[in-house]
Amino acid sequence: MTEPEALIPKHGGYRRLKSFQVAQLAYDVTVRFCDRYIDPRSRTHDQMVQAARSGVQNIAEGSQVSGTSKKMEMKLTNVARASLEELRLDYEDFLRQHGLPLWERPDPRRAALIARRPATAEDVALWVKEVHDCGLGGQGGPSGPSTSSTSSTASTYPEIAANAALTLIAVAVALLDRQLAAQAAAFEREGGFTERLYRQRQSRRRAQ
Repeated sequence: MTEPEALIPKHGGYRRLKSFQVAQLAYDVTVRFCDRYIDPRSRTHDQMVQAARSGVQNIAEGSQVSGTSKKMEMKLTNVARASLEELRLDYEDFLRQHGLPLWERPDPRRAALIARRPATAEDVALWVKEVHDCGLGGQGGPSGPSTSSTSSTASTYPEIAANAALTLIAVAVALLDRQLAAQAAAFEREGGFTERLYRQRQSRRRAQ
């Protein structure tokens, strides 16, 4: 005998979502980056920190509201993605305005950071120091030759830190894209709160 469909299904549990974990890490890294490399009195400092925070908060809020509104869950997840895209542009602007290279997707340093699976901002900071201390600049750091066109001078801390943050953001956005696709499929398949309420009412009428 199958159990009756729950009117409000299990929801929340956002701390277990990989997208939340990576977005939260990007937020912690951004706070650290902005405190070191962005004027704390500037609007850019506040905007970057707020965009990073918005990514985290909207993933959590979307997960919490999913029990009663799948549409709102998708909306908030999309807001989180948009916030991270805004943050990505801020980091790219920082690199461009300071004449620093943006690492292309094939750059092995990006893959090396992802493979490291850092859990904290301190883990990322340690990785940044390791790449910097290699002193290989555009040679791809400790992971081999880079396919990106960078200068032959050694990479600077701001360059590595910004590109590390961009790598984390790219991972979080990719995870959110998959999350949104899964949410849309579930909504199409199962409907939302209104549809569940209708099915429960119909089931009770038949039972009576």
